[in-house]
Amino acid sequence: MGLLSLAIWMPIVVGVVLLALGRDDQAHVVRWLALVGALLSLAVTVPLYTGFKLGTATMQFVEKSTWIDRFHINYHLGVDGISLWMVLLTAFITVVVVIASWESITERVNQYMGAFLILSGLMIGVFAAQDGMLFYVFFEATLIPMYLIIGIWGGPNKIYAAFKFFLYTLMGSLLMLVALIYLYTQSGGSFDLATWYKLPIGSTAQTLLFFAFFAAFAVKVPMWPVHTWLPDVHVEAPTGGSAVLAAIMLKLGAYGFLRFSLPILPDASHEWAWLIITLSLIAVVYVGLVAMVQKDMKKLVAYSSVAHMGFVTLGFFVFSDLGVSGGIVQMIAHGFVSAAMFLSIGVLYDRVHSREIASYGGVVNTMPNFAAFALLFTMANCGLPGTAGFVGEWMVILAAVKANFWIGAAAASALIFGAAYSLWMFKRVYLGAVANDHVKALTDIGRREFLVMAILAIAVLYMGVNPKPFTDVMDASVAELLRHVAISKLN
Repeated sequence: MGLLSLAIWMPIVVGVVLLALGRDDQAHVVRWLALVGALLSLAVTVPLYTGFKLGTATMQFVEKSTWIDRFHINYHLGVDGISLWMVLLTAFITVVVVIASWESITERVNQYMGAFLILSGLMIGVFAAQDGMLFYVFFEATLIPMYLIIGIWGGPNKIYAAFKFFLYTLMGSLLMLVALIYLYTQSGGSFDLATWYKLPIGSTAQTLLFFAFFAAFAVKVPMWPVHTWLPDVHVEAPTGGSAVLAAIMLKLGAYGFLRFSLPILPDASHEWAWLIITLSLIAVVYVGLVAMVQKDMKKLVAYSSVAHMGFVTLGFFVFSDLGVSGGIVQMIAHGFVSAAMFLSIGVLYDRVHSREIASYGGVVNTMPNFAAFALLFTMANCGLPGTAGFVGEWMVILAAVKANFWIGAAAASALIFGAAYSLWMFKRVYLGAVANDHVKALTDIGRREFLVMAILAIAVLYMGVNPKPFTDVMDASVAELLRHVAISKLN
């Protein structure tokens, strides 16, 4: 068993063990076991980075064995510069969420922690899969633990939100399954992605396949107008569920565009790039305006996630090194920043049990240490230079301007809207005089919460100040992807 298999199956096995510990009186043991499992899973992914060879686009840490021989389905894993950081980010966020959920979850702790660890392993499987059917199995399997996390530990309308999440994502994925089966037949009975990249596919078939994949990936990102499930789910999901959903699960759709749509269907990707760019700009501009009028903090950050993910898809479909790399950097940065934003809201919710902006005011007076962290994360959400939120957005805007000035100008407007809704929320929640007795009674963050905030703050600042380690890993893979797309289009 190689490193990737360990990264996938170690958290899943620990998660299953946690599910077997079925009593709440064992909660203390469960929490520590979950933390150990998450830390071991993160430790396993570290050699993937330290042993990763720069300057090559070939898959590394490859594992391949027969899974279902009759249909030529293989257990085929590997990472390149595009997927490596997603694997590391997933393991990192899982550790943070386990620590953050230490005291907030008091019922069915074993099931909660087990579901998160199983979800972590399945998401790593999505990023590592090099077999189309294996990808699909992992991609769909992630729905089950997240559905349970929302439906069991969510808010008053949790069942509605869980069903909406499940149905939206499942319906799109069924079309992707049809596309996978078509590619399987066209390739002579192979689910190998590298084989599919070399398939000669006609123009009409490319278009149909493109929209089949689009149905699955656009819902997952989510792109406008299929984004409406996200705010409802974020509002009802527990804090840890929102953090993982925003930080990792949204990236599964964006990653799908890079692994399937662009390399397999280059002609259709170029032909319909205008549609993706248009939808991305609507997400960036319109959804940013929608975020400004939200009264619920979680819903505001959820809409801001849609706007930030618009940068990702925009960067992918301007077909430049700077744009695609910027999109991937934005995926990583959004993972840090969105997790930090939702966990910050969770800190307040655990104390006041309200997500309404109007329930707060003057929090800085009673929670000065926490307010300092919240200000940093808010600035990162705005795209302040020196934070992770700036790097990817700037790269995408620069790439968009080079492609078309007006596209770049429209994308840049997001920086203004982002500053408006983020700072306005911060002002109303944290600044001014103490607004009510609930705020007056607040106590500042303890050591555990400080640790969570500090870990995310270091990640946000490090990436903002020194993005080179992140871009160095992806450069060769991005260049090879774009070269493949250009050559395939010419042919």
